[in-house]
Amino acid sequence: MTATAKITSQGQTTVPASVRKALGVKAGDSLIWELDADQTVRVRRAVALDVDYLEGLEKTLQEWSSQADEDAYREL
Repeated sequence: MTATAKITSQGQTTVPASVRKALGVKAGDSLIWELDADQTVRVRRAVALDVDYLEGLEKTLQEWSSQADEDAYREL
């Protein structure tokens, strides 16, 4: 798919309707812009983090959160 949009003097642009539909985004959603080494840009829909999952995962990692661990790995 190819779509064209202009950039305003304030650096803003409108995401073409065909791209919004393909990404499944609407007003208020966030996009992630990724610039590759060859100067191409990829745009993708930002997905909200699953906070409950991350909090559950954090609880399983408590064995690595002692002061001794903080001291040992601080400089990494």
